[in-house]
Amino acid sequence: MNAERSGRIRLRLLLGALVASLPLVATGLTPAMAATGQITGIGGKCVDVAGANSANGTQVQLYTCNGTAAQSWNVGTDGTIRALGKCLDVAAASSANGTKVQIYDCNGSAAQRWTANSDGTLRALGKCLDATGPSSADGTPLQIWDCFAGSNQRWTLPSGGGTTPPPPTGGKMAGAPYLYMGWGNPPSATSVMSATGVKSFTMAFILSGGGCNPMWDGSRPLTGGVDAQTISSIKAAGGSVQVSFGGWSGNKLGPNCSSPSAYANAVQQVINAVGPAVVDFDIENTDEFSNYTVQDRILNGLKIVKQNNPNVKIALTFGTSTTGPTGDGIRLINQSKALGVPVDAYTIMPFDFGGGANMYQSTVNAAEGLKNQLKSTFGWSDAQAYGHMGISGMNGLSDQQETTTQATWTQIRDYANSKGLVRLAFWSVNRDRPCAGGGLQETCSGLGGSNWDFTRITAGF
Repeated sequence: MNAERSGRIRLRLLLGALVASLPLVATGLTPAMAATGQITGIGGKCVDVAGANSANGTQVQLYTCNGTAAQSWNVGTDGTIRALGKCLDVAAASSANGTKVQIYDCNGSAAQRWTANSDGTLRALGKCLDATGPSSADGTPLQIWDCFAGSNQRWTLPSGGGTTPPPPTGGKMAGAPYLYMGWGNPPSATSVMSATGVKSFTMAFILSGGGCNPMWDGSRPLTGGVDAQTISSIKAAGGSVQVSFGGWSGNKLGPNCSSPSAYANAVQQVINAVGPAVVDFDIENTDEFSNYTVQDRILNGLKIVKQNNPNVKIALTFGTSTTGPTGDGIRLINQSKALGVPVDAYTIMPFDFGGGANMYQSTVNAAEGLKNQLKSTFGWSDAQAYGHMGISGMNGLSDQQETTTQATWTQIRDYANSKGLVRLAFWSVNRDRPCAGGGLQETCSGLGGSNWDFTRITAGF
C-alpha cells in the first residue's frame, strides 16, 4: 500500500494499516463562442446531426454540406462544440475505439470537451474524432478512435474557430494539500473546506492495480468508490482536485506500463474518470526516480497526456537536498527539456533531507537551488523559473524529526507567494491535527495547535 508521501521514508514505521467522467464544471446554457459555422472533413463533407434531430443520443455523421442548422456548429472557447442547442458528445463517456459520437444535453463533462490540435485532429477523452470506414459517403457515422491524423481524422473548423487552445505553461495552481483516503482517519473534505477556505486537494495515490491498470492505492476503483465520491463532493462545493501518481512506495505505473503510450493511456483513464485540474507525478525511489528508463517512459507519456489534455496542468514532484535537486532530479529536469515535455510545475519536497533546525531557511535554499537549475537548463529568467516551481512540504514532524511549525509553514507560504511560485502542497491533511509531543503519526502532526492549521495557511496561497 502506498501510504507514504515523503521524499524518502515518510511514516514508514507507522504504515501498516493500511461515474464515468465526473463533471469538471457546471456549464450554463450559453458557451463563450470562438466561431460559428460548418465543420468539414474527409471529401469536403460536413459534420451533420442526423435528420436534424435534437434528441439526446442522435448520431453525428458526415453529409453533403447544405447550410442547414444541423450543420451549424458553435465552437466554444470552453471546449464545447454545439448544434441544435446540444453538445457534441462521446456516448457514455467511453474512450473505447469505435464509441459513437452523438449530440446530448450539455453537462460540462470530459466527454464534451474537445481540443483542436495543430495536426487537424479534434480530440476528446484522449481519442480523435474519426469518420468510420474511412469513408466520405453521406451518412458515414462519426466515432472516436486512436489518433493517427489520417484524412478521416482531420477537420476544418469555422473561420477563427478552435477549442480550448493550450495555455502557456506555468500559471498558479490553488494551494492543494494532500488528502489520502487509504489511512490516517481521512477527514471529510467538504468539512475541511468549510473550516479553512481551502479550495483544492491533491488526492493520493494512483498506483498499479496489476500491470498498467490504474487504481486508487492499487486497490480501489477509479469510479464509484470513496475517492471518486470525495472528489465529487469537493467539486460540488466549488473546489477542484489535483491527482497524484506514484509516491515513495507501492506498485507504480511507471515500471509496469510497457511504453509511453501505455502510460499515457493509464493517465488518461484517470483524467476521464475524475477530471482533475492538475496531474501530479510524484517520482521517487529506485523504481522510478533512479531508473532512467522509467523516467523517460513517464516523461514521453506526459507529452502525449499534455497533447490530449492541454488544459490539465502537469506537475513533477521529487526529492531534494538542502541546496537543490540531486543528481536524479537534475537528470529529470534536463531530460524533460531534451524530450520537449511541457511541465507546468517542478515541485520539490524539502523534508527528510537533513534540513536541521531551520526548516524555513533550508526550504528556501533548496528552492533557490531548483530555480538556478531551471535557469541553467532552460535559459529562463528568475521570474520564469519561479513561475514553473512548486513546494510540497511535510507538516509537523518529518520522518527525520525535522520540525515544520505553523509559523514556519506560514513563512514558506509567504516566500512562495512573494516569488511567484505556482504550486504549494503538504503531506497531509490527514496529519493536520494536533498531538503535541505525540511523535510521528499518520493522524496528527506531532505539534500543538488546532485542527487544520496547515490547511488554513495553505488556503492563503
